[in-house]
Amino acid sequence: MHFACGINLDQLPTMVQQALDHVDMFSTRCIVVNGPVIIGAGPSGLAVGAGLRQQGVPFVILDRADCIASLWQNKTYDRLKLHLPKQFCQLPFFPFPPNFPEYPSKYQFVNYLESYTKKFDITPRFNESVRSAKYDEVCGLWRVRTVVNDCEVEYICRWLVVATGENAEKVVPDFDGLDEFTGHVMHACDYRSGEPFEGKRVLVVGCGNSGMEVSLDLCHHNAFPYMVVRNSVHVLPREIAGKSTFELASLLMKWLPVTIVDKILLILAWFALGNLGKYGIKRPLMGPIELKNSKGKTPVLDIGALEKIKSGMIQIVPGIKKFSRGCVELVNGEIVEVDSVILATGYCSNVPSWLKESDLFSREGMSKASFPEGWKGECGLYAVGFTKRGISGASFDAVRVSQDIVNIWNEETRSQTNHYVRVSCDRRCNK
Repeated sequence: MHFACGINLDQLPTMVQQALDHVDMFSTRCIVVNGPVIIGAGPSGLAVGAGLRQQGVPFVILDRADCIASLWQNKTYDRLKLHLPKQFCQLPFFPFPPNFPEYPSKYQFVNYLESYTKKFDITPRFNESVRSAKYDEVCGLWRVRTVVNDCEVEYICRWLVVATGENAEKVVPDFDGLDEFTGHVMHACDYRSGEPFEGKRVLVVGCGNSGMEVSLDLCHHNAFPYMVVRNSVHVLPREIAGKSTFELASLLMKWLPVTIVDKILLILAWFALGNLGKYGIKRPLMGPIELKNSKGKTPVLDIGALEKIKSGMIQIVPGIKKFSRGCVELVNGEIVEVDSVILATGYCSNVPSWLKESDLFSREGMSKASFPEGWKGECGLYAVGFTKRGISGASFDAVRVSQDIVNIWNEETRSQTNHYVRVSCDRRCNK
């Protein structure tokens, strides 16, 4: 038996013993955590850890990958830069270095996150895939089961912080005939550069920020991209008169209702970008901010793709009817020969696959309550990174979550007069 972390004798001995009584002694390694278990070592989980570390609250961060921010490090294209100015993307308690550009690259952002983990002495436990997390009503604690090196581990904790985010799993639509297509098919998470596609005809499925930027990158490498625009989408200039569009919108919303701000943005976008309808890009009826707040659909911030669309270097095509050998048939009956397909079809939450709870999260794995609520559930459950507001929303939630746990921790530890002891157990697998 290995003793790992402190539990107040007055608070948890009975609950812990009840939890341990239900552990398989011969196949499970059990760890009692005197503090929260945070699932996810991306920006959201790291931000919660920093808030807890500053207040002396112990915690454990688990991640299925072998590094922090695995989405940023392993599943993004080389040319990626932050879409918003750096001041809207920094994590709590630690600003970006002053020498960073206004829109840091993905490599600069990852370096920033690595400095963040060192600054707050955060050491996640990597290569631990969470199989299930369930609240045990008998003992009043959370039981988190993971697998590491073919061994099952169970963490027992009072607080559970879900920080896996909105983009945990890639979305791959089921297209008719795709299995018959003889070219190369990949998701945008596996795309790094357009260099291997030089001289190739590439169908990019999706017209969000990823689809636009992948298509632009393909142009820079002398490929011939076709971009599927099936639905309406808002495209805004990244900057207006030298000022970030996002920053301008945030400023206007301090004084004006969302509907008025949306109208201002659309008028400015029309002057800056022109009428996009004649190029096959139709705007939604709902304004960009209202659509983002209600549906979570982010407007595209243009960094050069529209110029290529207008020149014909990126060809806009409608929805897909079916694939066949070496070509795709579109819904308008047109048949286009292509060499490769890149699915810029986005990501989704994976929370429903492992969290056995239905009050805080929807069936799609998102917070049921809209921002700024939705960060706190029942029985010590928290959510960070599900605001549909990017890193700034995740940072906002992380501060609230860490402070809430700190307040409970301080209140209960101050009320205790007895000493603390080491109470956790660590049972190794018998193979």
